[in-house]
Amino acid sequence: MTFPVVGMVGGGQLARMTHEAGIPLGIRFKLLSDTPQDSAAQVVSDVVVGDYRDLETLRAFARGCDVITFDHEHVPTEHLRALEADGIPVRPGPDALVHAQDKGVMRAKLDAIGVPCPRHRIVSDPQDVVAFAAEGDGFPVVLKTVRGGYDGKGVWVVDSVEEAADPFKAGVPVLAEEKVDFLRELAANVVRSPHGQAVAYPVVESRQVNGVCDTVIAPAPGLDQGLALRAEEMALNIAKELGVVGHLAVELFQTRDGRILVNELAMRPHNSGHWSMDGAVTSQFANHVRAVLDLPLGDPRPRAEWTVMVNVLGGDYPDMYSAYLHCMARDPQLKIHMYGKDVKPGRKVGHVNTYGDDLDDVLERARHAAGYLRGTITE
Repeated sequence: MTFPVVGMVGGGQLARMTHEAGIPLGIRFKLLSDTPQDSAAQVVSDVVVGDYRDLETLRAFARGCDVITFDHEHVPTEHLRALEADGIPVRPGPDALVHAQDKGVMRAKLDAIGVPCPRHRIVSDPQDVVAFAAEGDGFPVVLKTVRGGYDGKGVWVVDSVEEAADPFKAGVPVLAEEKVDFLRELAANVVRSPHGQAVAYPVVESRQVNGVCDTVIAPAPGLDQGLALRAEEMALNIAKELGVVGHLAVELFQTRDGRILVNELAMRPHNSGHWSMDGAVTSQFANHVRAVLDLPLGDPRPRAEWTVMVNVLGGDYPDMYSAYLHCMARDPQLKIHMYGKDVKPGRKVGHVNTYGDDLDDVLERARHAAGYLRGTITE
């Protein structure tokens, strides 16, 4: 029996954890990585080091692969179309992925299919930002470069025409959005296969610190069941309308007046789904592998009443391994996932998952472990 080869473009931690999910299935992985030291390149046996922005590098990499997928959205859309023209299955395909690559294209499509979003439009210069602000409730206004932003990068909250100048220096179109008065941020994670089977994970609450995801609580506590169902249905509809194959994360605002608005889309495994590695019957990574290979999808239901994920960020304490003794002895149920990255202040170098029946206890355990690994907690 010949098992398929999944070609993964990008060597970060998402590729590393997706590869891990394919091991029990006997799936072979081939990796296109920027450097041999990248997170996934440390654990995948078949690694090609090269530039994903170069078409011939992509074509050479794709030879011998049964399907191509990604751990980021930055591969040029036209290169993906060229791979498809060569007969290589690309999942998600370029017609879908462009909606995660280009925020302007994403907003236009969501408007067309009736998905609620913050008020927005493409702006041409700082004076146009002033005009956009005047069309609504005034400043502050959120400005985003349409391509290339993540983890708070490429995003500005501006209060004046002077502050609005910086985003235009990148030389790419700028999207202006109203600054939403939201109660909290949510995420709806779904997975869809080529033949249209789809599953939805419980809607989670995502807590950010300095624009970076810090804590995810599954399911979102206190979320009205009707609103949760609406968010899941919205995410499933977006996946269908955009033709997504694989994992789709729909980042949402829950507003103070009871609405949910789409903030961002990601067409790959996502930080808001890391809890599923230990808290769901089938993780987001396992279901992404199943989807891109058109295998039947696994059960997304949670294993415990509550699961909490907290990101481990780098600090001034590089020797995280020595902290394992304390963390594991204190909490034998704790699940630690490290990415093999050099420790740098503020950099995501791992995450911890905890689960149980008491949310306050589960939250405390996860925060303590992440803090101890970082060195901000010492007892």
